[in-house]
Amino acid sequence: MAQARWTTTGELDLAGYIDKWLGHMRGRVRPGTFGAYECMLRLYAIPVLGAIPLAELHPLQIQQLYGDLLDSGSHRFGRGLSAGYVLNLHRVLVQSLGAAFRWGLIPTNPAAAAQPPRPRRPELGQIDPALANQILEAARGSRLLELPIAIALATGMRRGEILGLRWGDLDEDLTVAHVRRSLQSIGGLSFEEPKTPRSRRAVVLPQFLHPYLVRQREDQTGRRESFGGAWKATDQVVDRPDGSPVNPATFSAEWSKFIRRKGLPRVRFHDLRHAHATLMLLQGVHPKIVSERLGHSNIGITLDIYSHVLPTMQSEAAQAFDDLFGTSTEAPPQQVS
Repeated sequence: MAQARWTTTGELDLAGYIDKWLGHMRGRVRPGTFGAYECMLRLYAIPVLGAIPLAELHPLQIQQLYGDLLDSGSHRFGRGLSAGYVLNLHRVLVQSLGAAFRWGLIPTNPAAAAQPPRPRRPELGQIDPALANQILEAARGSRLLELPIAIALATGMRRGEILGLRWGDLDEDLTVAHVRRSLQSIGGLSFEEPKTPRSRRAVVLPQFLHPYLVRQREDQTGRRESFGGAWKATDQVVDRPDGSPVNPATFSAEWSKFIRRKGLPRVRFHDLRHAHATLMLLQGVHPKIVSERLGHSNIGITLDIYSHVLPTMQSEAAQAFDDLFGTSTEAPPQQVS
């Protein structure tokens, strides 16, 4: 950790304080989270605000930083950042300067008074059953992509969760997958704990997925014999030819190449997760169950993200009521006073 930086008046400046705060946070959050904190603060906050004495930092200075980061004309890298990224920077500043307030270094938290931008929710890539089948067919025979695509569509698991899945996480009959870790590639490959307690979950697997898993296990058996002593016994379900884990960044790059090469719509691998949720809701699966399969911390998140499905579900609910009680064009009988 860098030494604390002091101004000519003996006060701690923002850069020095951030050094101390990052040292405090190392080991308290997941490595990927810590890397994101450090990257945002050192790239975008410290170069502009770092020399300001901590006690003199004003909300307007932070507000100006947000505006400059959003403005491609003012941004020193020549292009503006997204509103979502600036919002994340704001959250980190609020958290870090909140600690300074709790520790008695500043009388108030200046970041709490600044207003971050309000990002628009990105539109979800729409994958209907026809496109899902098209993607599956296009990936047939791909040693790297076929199984992860099938798992994502069948379970809604995230990329890191799929790449972190081990055979020991599957029940013997391949009917349940236990999500216990996620493979990340920030500063090197690392297996990390799920983000929230709800992310650590058991997902019942449809029979649709069974032949994909059986083929993968048979393929691994053949490769294990071929590699002999060079085989990496990692127990990964999705693996490289020698049995070692697949780098998530490499996987995403291969996905992009696959989409372009096959002439498929420009959807993200993560959109397969959304496809699973949307198709389950449209099939009448209760939102609570969908929320549990996705590992959302609460059902409200599921309903918010997939609110576009609700109008269809509302229509089906009204139709179900008519099916139960029938329809009538006759006026109800008048009340007798």
